[in-house]
Amino acid sequence: MSHGPRSGLAAVSSALLAMSRHLEVRDVLKTIVASARELLDAQYAALGVPDDHGGFAQFVVDGVSDEQWKAIGPLPRQHGILAAMLNEARPQRLADVRQDPRFEGWPSAHPDLADFLGLPIRDGDEVIGALFLANKLRPAEGHPPCPRPEGTCGFTQDDEELLGILAQHAAIALTNARLYERSRELTIAEERSRLAHELHDAVSQKLFSLRLTAQAAARLVDRDPSRAKGELQQVAALAAEAADELRAAVVELRPAALDEDGLVATLRTQIQVLDRAHTARVTFAGHGVRALPAAQEEAVLRVAQEALHNALRHSGADHVDVTLDRRGSGAVLRVTDDGSGFDPQAVRRAGRHLGLVSMRDRASGVGGRMTVESAPGKGTTIEMEVPGG
Repeated sequence: MSHGPRSGLAAVSSALLAMSRHLEVRDVLKTIVASARELLDAQYAALGVPDDHGGFAQFVVDGVSDEQWKAIGPLPRQHGILAAMLNEARPQRLADVRQDPRFEGWPSAHPDLADFLGLPIRDGDEVIGALFLANKLRPAEGHPPCPRPEGTCGFTQDDEELLGILAQHAAIALTNARLYERSRELTIAEERSRLAHELHDAVSQKLFSLRLTAQAAARLVDRDPSRAKGELQQVAALAAEAADELRAAVVELRPAALDEDGLVATLRTQIQVLDRAHTARVTFAGHGVRALPAAQEEAVLRVAQEALHNALRHSGADHVDVTLDRRGSGAVLRVTDDGSGFDPQAVRRAGRHLGLVSMRDRASGVGGRMTVESAPGKGTTIEMEVPGG
């Protein structure tokens, strides 16, 4: 490193604090990569979180422009040096990655890498990521000028040790971020369970009483019509109470903002919050949409929320665009991201994971339809069309 001892320690301390400050997984990944590249004077840095299918669930780079990254194409697979870091779980420090026998090339738009330093990120015995740097730009203190014609210097043992410290703290930060997201998901699940129990307790008891009273009225119709009339009046009263209980539960489940502000304003507000909370750019545009029946508006909002959740948590997208346009008397929602995408023909497992089944059910439940367009490395577009009143 080219920093003095005091400034170097301050830089490391700042990097570790930055890692612990974020709670969103992707924000943590970006902070780790940027910190590693700056501290070790590297031209490029990247961090990949592996999936279970030979690819990467998330892959974050620093030192590559958005245009370069798009030109490179799909995310890398777990092969070559990346596979070695994940499978052998030990550091890989190479004078020239291109000369390593495990090197398998890269896409034509990929930047040229020479010297290379990579480490696995481990949580106990589990490898949860691979962090690597390439093309060291400045010599460490006391070392001669960069010897290579292309101006790279080669990583040192000190660099490896420093990156090892970062990797250990990265594992803690990444694990904490995952636990935070999981706890938030559990909180939502617990709230849904609570509402389901309240709905069951409030309405099912009324319906049980309603059934018994109706049976009693049926038995009394022939032999005691006046008493039967009284029981039927009680049936009507119980039915009204049950309807009130059900209505109250549905109102609690339905976002209040929909009733107060309408669908367009509610979507715009929620997307503005997401744009501030995430590093990805999240935008919204609405054109000429009329008020829809309550059920349609809620279905559109829920599908938008699920699609945004997928784009921001699973796809690694840098941009997510949401549009809501008028179509006849109804509307069409479109959520498009530039993330990792997936194969729609192989989504039996992914469909459950991404909530595609529940989104389709919501659309069909209000007479609408939903389509999904995606491909690995090509992003995803989810479109939902609903009829008007």
